[in-house]
Amino acid sequence: MRRDKALTNESFNFLVGSPEFLNIVLNNITSCVLFLNDQMELQAYNDALKTIFSNKQDEDLLYRRCGEVIGCAYSIEEAKDCGKTSYCNGCELRVSAIESYLSDKPVFKNNIVRPFYDYNNNKVLKHLQFSTRLFRFEKEKYIMMIIDDVTCLRDLSNPDLSAN
Repeated sequence: MRRDKALTNESFNFLVGSPEFLNIVLNNITSCVLFLNDQMELQAYNDALKTIFSNKQDEDLLYRRCGEVIGCAYSIEEAKDCGKTSYCNGCELRVSAIESYLSDKPVFKNNIVRPFYDYNNNKVLKHLQFSTRLFRFEKEKYIMMIIDDVTCLRDLSNPDLSAN
């Protein structure tokens, strides 16, 4: 590997011809990385998505909407598509992603608390930290959303919450 120093962010240029290496790196990141289109449909994701969110084992996730993929309790309980529930207009994940897409405005480390369903059909309250950013690839626009489940950190920092 070439290890030249650069004044600009060119440190990954040596990977241009190595999609296999980039896939390995992405799939070993513990943060959930989602690539969404303008309809909030999943175009690509890393393995952490199924570890953190998937509400069905071995399900096909591509081209489904974000809330449906991550097991949003509102989408499941109202039996409506992501984007059509009574909570969607105020969903910080959705609003931030759309704002990043339309205004090219990155969102960095916002926090939300939201109920989700896991693959055992248990409703769980998760504390999430997320970032969104617009990026362009082959003349198309996408939203990159990075999500971390920080629930255990919140529980540890607030003993009263972990006792309930």
